[in-house]
Amino acid sequence: MSTLSVRQVRRRFLLLHGLRWLPTGLMVPVMILLMQERGLTLSQIGFVTVAQGLVVLALELPTGGLADALGRRPVLVVAWLVNLVSLALFAVADSFALFFLVWALQGVFRALDSGPMEAWYVDATLAADPDASYEPGLGHAGTVIGVAMAAGALLGGGLVALGPIGPVSALAVPVLVAIALQTVALVALLVLLREVGPARGAGALRASVAEAPRMVRQAFGLLRRSRVLLALVCVELFWGFGMVTFESLLPVRLAEVVGGPDRAAALLGPASSAAWLAGGAGAALTPLLLRWLGAAPSAALLRIVQGATIVGMGLLAGPVGVLVAYLACYTVHGASNPLHMGLLHRQVDGPYRTSVISLNSMMGQPGFAVGAIVLTALADTVSVSVAMLVGAVVLALAAPLYLPAWRARHRAPAADAVSAAGAAPGARTGSGPVSDPASAAAPRGG
Repeated sequence: MSTLSVRQVRRRFLLLHGLRWLPTGLMVPVMILLMQERGLTLSQIGFVTVAQGLVVLALELPTGGLADALGRRPVLVVAWLVNLVSLALFAVADSFALFFLVWALQGVFRALDSGPMEAWYVDATLAADPDASYEPGLGHAGTVIGVAMAAGALLGGGLVALGPIGPVSALAVPVLVAIALQTVALVALLVLLREVGPARGAGALRASVAEAPRMVRQAFGLLRRSRVLLALVCVELFWGFGMVTFESLLPVRLAEVVGGPDRAAALLGPASSAAWLAGGAGAALTPLLLRWLGAAPSAALLRIVQGATIVGMGLLAGPVGVLVAYLACYTVHGASNPLHMGLLHRQVDGPYRTSVISLNSMMGQPGFAVGAIVLTALADTVSVSVAMLVGAVVLALAAPLYLPAWRARHRAPAADAVSAAGAAPGARTGSGPVSDPASAAAPRGG
């Protein structure tokens, strides 16, 4: 089989990326409201969504080596099959146990799906041309995600607005369309994604499984050696807790102010579409923020601003006010993520970069799980507005955790001066980049 060209690899990567996220966008306007329609309370919804976080928490790091052991294509095929099964089950689920199973399967899907597509793209690009630049394709993938999510959410809201189809309720129609689109995506994956590299099999899988516990221990060991890294990862706990407000509670809050879940879902379609585009616009502000305040101060300020937008969603009367605050929240969200990830990358080098990124992602899961339980219980027993206010405060409390990164940045010139004067280069303060433990005392390049 002939090797694909760099352009062919990029086109296939972006097409598959769009097909992967389009069904997810369809589900955004209806997921929470459909569970309510089928009898779950907000507290029960909080508990079932915890299943996804717990499964991702358990599988995020171990599945990183699975794709390397078996190959990216088979892992992605399994992941997308699991997603198809979970969507089919979601279409018919009508009990707490079935919805819990749906979210657990979503956790398996997300853990397996995290990384193999990008890894295949980079490997296939370099196989086509070892000197090729793959960064533009990775940047375009972010744009494709935003467009696919926006289009899916807009389509989902439009389908709800058309009303029920026979015995299928209006809120369930987008789920059926998402199943059809996921089937198309799976077929496209089988046709378009060609594995690169040597064949891998059961022996590599056994070696990867045996290696997983050591990699998990080493990933957590990195946090003990860097106060900056520990603080940045802890941001995800607060961030994950606060995200419950605009991912799970916003549809319920909107249903309150417009007078019903069907009307809320119809509005959420175009609103979610606009929110994803707003997030992309927020990300475009990153260079300006870096020049204006710097990465750490900007990230800290945005945590506070995002908390204020959530307060707006909880307190403003009428759908216009709630939706304006929602769009502002996603704009800040889009601007925050590149700053946070940039700070994280500066703290890691050597062979553990992927492990630390997975660890950072993983830490958001327990935060979201606790938030889903606490905030939905508050929404049930007190009010949705009070729950959103609590989530806003907790999210904003992450701002001081960027101070260690800011201090480390300001200490760096002094540390470079000491090193240039002949100080021992192996001295560590716990705030510098984390590398391979075996080379921690080695001189570092400037």
